[in-house]
Amino acid sequence: MFKLLYPKLYVAKLFDIDLAELQKKGICAILLDLDNTIVPRDQDCCPGEIVQWIKKAKNHGFKLCIVSNNSPARVQALASSLAIPAVYRAVKPARRPFIQAMKLLGVAPGQTAVIGDQIFTDMLGGNRLGLYTILVAPLPGREFWATRLFSRRLEKLILCRLNRNKPGGTLAR
Repeated sequence: MFKLLYPKLYVAKLFDIDLAELQKKGICAILLDLDNTIVPRDQDCCPGEIVQWIKKAKNHGFKLCIVSNNSPARVQALASSLAIPAVYRAVKPARRPFIQAMKLLGVAPGQTAVIGDQIFTDMLGGNRLGLYTILVAPLPGREFWATRLFSRRLEKLILCRLNRNKPGGTLAR
């Protein structure tokens, strides 16, 4: 059960992801969570360094798609500003939005990574389909009340367990 919650990779920042390593693993598509992964939840535009990372990923040949539980207006506005497709009101960790995003990009699960800041939505949803899951520490800013009160508390327990099982290091959050 816990295995479905564990990411394949945990990084402090999006910029810590080695795109060349992903390519060596056969990954050619990246599904990105929106809020607190590529944009703080309380902002309406991506920080410049995130925009640069997305351009870098595109230049490496990655196909990108946003998969978000957020509203169509917010998701579409940000996705169009980045010139990438999106799936909104995803109801993650449901399988459907991840499958829909992979169909948009024309890729299979073995070719796809999902990057997100939440274990119970992004990691669980991606792992259920056999995607390469990457957990990033959430960007600073305001969080959805349910995420703050429930998910983050449970995630701390999962990360503690993950730290105990990780050889040679710890995962900080």
